[in-house]
Amino acid sequence: MSGGRIRGLRWWIIGLVMAGTTLNFLTRAVLGVVAPVMNADLGLDPWHYSWITSAFQLGIMCQPVAGYLLDLLGLRAGLALFAAAWGAITMAHGFGNGWRMLAGLRGALGFAEGAGHPGGLKVVAEYFPAKERAFATGIYNLGASLGGALAGPLVYVAARLWSWRAAFVAAGALALVWSLLWWLCYRRREAHPALRGEERAHIEAGQEAHLRAAGGRPSFAIILRQRNFWGIALPRFLADPTWGTLTYWLPLYLATARGFDLKAIAFTFWLPFLAADVGCLSGPSIALWLERCGLDLIAARKWAFTAGALLMTGMLFVPLVASPAAAIALLCLGAFAHQTLSITVISLASDLFRGHEIGTVAGSAGLLANLGVLLFNVAIGGLVASVGYTPFFIALGLLDLLGAVLLWTLVRAPAET
Repeated sequence: MSGGRIRGLRWWIIGLVMAGTTLNFLTRAVLGVVAPVMNADLGLDPWHYSWITSAFQLGIMCQPVAGYLLDLLGLRAGLALFAAAWGAITMAHGFGNGWRMLAGLRGALGFAEGAGHPGGLKVVAEYFPAKERAFATGIYNLGASLGGALAGPLVYVAARLWSWRAAFVAAGALALVWSLLWWLCYRRREAHPALRGEERAHIEAGQEAHLRAAGGRPSFAIILRQRNFWGIALPRFLADPTWGTLTYWLPLYLATARGFDLKAIAFTFWLPFLAADVGCLSGPSIALWLERCGLDLIAARKWAFTAGALLMTGMLFVPLVASPAAAIALLCLGAFAHQTLSITVISLASDLFRGHEIGTVAGSAGLLANLGVLLFNVAIGGLVASVGYTPFFIALGLLDLLGAVLLWTLVRAPAET
């Protein structure tokens, strides 16, 4: 630090965003880990549980509204308000006494947490040049995997000390603390007192003209008419059921199909999320290597997504292997592959759209992504008792191949559109 200014401020800021993403996904992942104990305690069956998790997806499908509000309110006030809301709502889960109350809380939580991804992408677009954006996106998305990984130990410790309800209270309280830190630490690039002049010049020199272009309110109508939007949104619709399955259904799968108890779940549930952390950085690494080999940025992103889609076919074999260890290994491969392609397609929003549109674009694509999770979740809840998990793992292994076809077909670099 020199004269109140911080060297590499953009990386400190993205670290703070990563912490917020960790808490965003921790607060939503707690439910999945407590599900076996909570369902038994409250007398809930898989049908009730699917409605609780589906309510979250209905709420988070309002992500276009959350993204639009972030574009209007600005990142400092907007993210602080949304984080405070999701912290308070998570704490209220600890007092849930039935599936209807929990479903209502999950719906409210989904809406509040829907600001997470649009907010993270807006920060990346604000503070990073083009060549660093994918890595910055990967870094803050490490929090998604880390939040899922921390949920297991948190629930286990809470259950030992008190009950499953304590995990919700603790996770929500942490989100409230982060909300205050964000309000105190974040400022826009042009107004941040700790941003050094040379870093500001480095950021601005590496940003494309479309990010620097002035704009008023984002227009849903204009965005929805662009093929690039659908080239991002439809692959996300097909990809995100993997994350929903890992977050909400993996503990129940391990308990019912593999015979794991709560302790075994708590100490293995985090492994796919650790693999997903590596995947957060693999997509940007693949794209950067391809750029150095001569491909343009958008083509490099497409190939990185395709690599992840090919690796996702390992999910086909999860229900077919006899060994629980082999099943966990394949789930880890799937989590790694998912984050490889997911970070890649999420990054495209800031590659293809203007700065004042990014929150709205990310939120609108998030609606499609969470619709995919909702439909897949309802299908699992309604059919798993009769058909088992095998058809769902087969679908997860194949959907991203279709997503890769759509990405290659629809997405064009800005100069080509």
